[in-house]
Amino acid sequence: MFSLRWIVISLILSLGLAACTSAASPTESPAEPSVPEVAPVEEASPAPPAAEELPADEPPPTGAAAQFSTDFSKHSVSYGDILSGGPPKDGIPAIDAPSYVSIEEANEWINDIEPIVAVEVDGVARAYPLQVLTWHEIVNDELNNKPLSVSFCPLCNTAIAFEREFDGQVLDFGTTGRLRYSNLIMYDRQTETWWQQATGDGIAGEYTNEQLTFYPAAMISWADFKSQYPDGDVLSKDTGFNRSYGRNPYAGYDDISQRPFLFDGDYDDQLPPMERVLTVELNDETVAYTYTVLEDKNVANDLVGGESIVVFWAEGTASALDEGSIASGRDVGAAVAYASGGKNFLVDNSLIKDEETSSTWNIFGEAIDGELKGESLSPVVSVNHFWFSWAAFKPETRIYQP
Repeated sequence: MFSLRWIVISLILSLGLAACTSAASPTESPAEPSVPEVAPVEEASPAPPAAEELPADEPPPTGAAAQFSTDFSKHSVSYGDILSGGPPKDGIPAIDAPSYVSIEEANEWINDIEPIVAVEVDGVARAYPLQVLTWHEIVNDELNNKPLSVSFCPLCNTAIAFEREFDGQVLDFGTTGRLRYSNLIMYDRQTETWWQQATGDGIAGEYTNEQLTFYPAAMISWADFKSQYPDGDVLSKDTGFNRSYGRNPYAGYDDISQRPFLFDGDYDDQLPPMERVLTVELNDETVAYTYTVLEDKNVANDLVGGESIVVFWAEGTASALDEGSIASGRDVGAAVAYASGGKNFLVDNSLIKDEETSSTWNIFGEAIDGELKGESLSPVVSVNHFWFSWAAFKPETRIYQP
């Protein structure tokens, strides 16, 4: 059971974030709650039933039928596993008409260590600051003529980009105000299908059991982004809404001893619930790389689904969920995965090098010195998560051991 303090915080979040509803004025600001002190992990409810065991004619989540035109007769998960996060449909407003600023302009309000989501399409790069994404969770965008949706779920620390072209149309996504295993449930405005952000699965409505296509996106520091992409642009904080951009309303949430918020599922105790992991899923195999191991080793060479990959880790990226100010968050580093191209990597005097040629590589998978200078590795879709949530979705996940 949640403590009384958790319940109070839940009510504050619900009331505060509800101020973001589409009916509210764009100049209104939500309350800025903080999470409670560290509390021990408690036993959670049993695992959900398998899809074939779903109750017949199960009613949709409370209030959903009045807010959505979704075909709730089609669903792949039990509606009993879906919890209200507090805000209603679009209560946390997606950014549908994003604007951008130059790196020079953004440098005035983004600290070097702050985390951003970096997305590149055929050489054109864009940064999505978490100080903006934390308050909107979804950006419906187009980068170099490619429609993309960039999303961030603060409760699970998941920053994921999806291709918006689906089934012959371009989808626009919004927030349902609901969570499953503490993870954001999105919906598309074309069919009002509900989509699980962590997995990209359609879980209710017309596209139930369909899958969105992931697009590579990396959570890295602002300093690294602007160094690698001096001609890139940046999602502006001029969103039409008055929010406390730069402030973290979930201060203290990512303490590794903390317990998850609004999580109703089984805990996999192989790792602490709030352990940061980078996950890679290839050819029906899923592997989690803990930040604890990555920080110690800096490089992880592995075989996933029969394909050789490498994960690079670098210091210098702040947690967005630590201090009240994102810029003041502790350094948790950044991790990105690539197809290794048959190479094996190691760390030599704090530099990442390949064993074959001793060329030096950076966090962007680019050889910056040596025989292979100028060559690049191909990115592999990899996603940051807190262990508790990812393990609930993918209990079969292998935990990487060096």
